[in-house]
Amino acid sequence: MAKNAVQDNEQVDGPVVADAKPEKSDGRKRRWREHKIARREELVDGTIAAIRARGREIGMDEIASEIGVSKTVLYRYFADKSDLTTATMMRYVETILSPRIYEAISGDLDDFELTQASITAYVETVASDPDIYLYVMANGAGANRDVVADSERMIAELLSTVLGNRLREMEMDSGGSLPWAFGIVGGIQLATHWWISNKSMSAESLIDYLTMMTWGGITGIAAVNGSPAKFKSVPHPLVKPAED
Repeated sequence: MAKNAVQDNEQVDGPVVADAKPEKSDGRKRRWREHKIARREELVDGTIAAIRARGREIGMDEIASEIGVSKTVLYRYFADKSDLTTATMMRYVETILSPRIYEAISGDLDDFELTQASITAYVETVASDPDIYLYVMANGAGANRDVVADSERMIAELLSTVLGNRLREMEMDSGGSLPWAFGIVGGIQLATHWWISNKSMSAESLIDYLTMMTWGGITGIAAVNGSPAKFKSVPHPLVKPAED
């Protein structure tokens, strides 16, 4: 059973007294909403622990058993498995993935170190919780897919801000910051998804390859001051490095 098991002793609201004063009724509703939010978070945390314990193929019966409640309790707070999965993904992004990426980019790093640290944070976070990631992605349809897309958008917009500010500091064209950021985040996310599904190389190798690709793109942008016109005006031979 999950470490922070919760007890199956849920109580539902009793009937509202007909002659109760409106403010008392509103107070009860507010307290119930607050209780429901807190209880959902508790059950989601229990779900994350259950997935870690039993793997990404876990079903609702197993989740309920691992948490220590009946399945009826889960359906009291979540409409269906999709609703629970959406809440789980949101919790994962808000409490695990995003904080680690924010921490990585908030350090006193040079541009290359920042690039490497961001990629490392993403890959290592997914690698440290593969069952959570794969559970969410396997059930990632409809609203669940929207949550995944929202998390990617949030990271891309953050990267766009960092990239745009840096280019402007260097008096370069920052007009492409947003598409560049979405391209970088999308490429890294897709490559990491491929990797976590088959593990055909080490995490360190994946990080190195993704860093090479990303940094190569950034230096290419910097070489033409971020200008598409300048980029198109010069040749782009694939240069073979000189032999040692």
